[in-house]
Amino acid sequence: MNQEMNGTEANNNDQSQRSSYQENGHENIDYVFKVVVIGDSAVGKTQILSRFTKNEFCFDSKSTIGVEFQTRTVTINDKLIKAQIWDTAGQERGALGAMLVYDITKRQSFDHVARWVEELRAHADSSIVIMLIGNKADLVDMRAVPTEDAVEFAEDQGLFFSETSALSGDNVNTAFFRVLEEIYGVVSKKSLECGNGSKTNGVELQGSKIDVISGSEMEISEMKKLSACSC
Repeated sequence: MNQEMNGTEANNNDQSQRSSYQENGHENIDYVFKVVVIGDSAVGKTQILSRFTKNEFCFDSKSTIGVEFQTRTVTINDKLIKAQIWDTAGQERGALGAMLVYDITKRQSFDHVARWVEELRAHADSSIVIMLIGNKADLVDMRAVPTEDAVEFAEDQGLFFSETSALSGDNVNTAFFRVLEEIYGVVSKKSLECGNGSKTNGVELQGSKIDVISGSEMEISEMKKLSACSC
């Protein structure tokens, strides 16, 4: 269990064993990645989370009260990965990725993105994967934030970028999978370095979190935390 929560590979992941677990309705999880979804209120964070984890959209959705997270298990490079996605600020510690959401119809929500990035980097490891998400892309006629502005900001800050529609589902899965793939790549690299007895600044990747992914592919992400290598 500790191995799963720390984003490290679980034992006994033999392919036949995994098939047996899945057939019986159980999951033999290889990794658990913690991801956080952050941004201003009413930008659609909860809706994006619901669309990815349950493929649902609730028109009566209200502002999230308290701490809430949902999960979805996916396969990446033949590994079974459980994404633990937190729909709240204040959960950055230990996250491997972050999904930073703004509303393309509300300029103020985009103007606050820089402050959210600052907050993330103050409480998370510098190698966290961050995806900037312009949500409500279906409201084209109400657009207040040009795509070019977001792309420029993402490139300047080293973020991944995507525009999504929680209502239609456009790009939501793509963004999340991109972030999870990026996190998997980072975790795998760290595990390999640790296994070879090499240390990078004396630390090893642990914990899990949500973050942003930048670029034209528009996807979502998770965060990570580094601590002393225990290999």
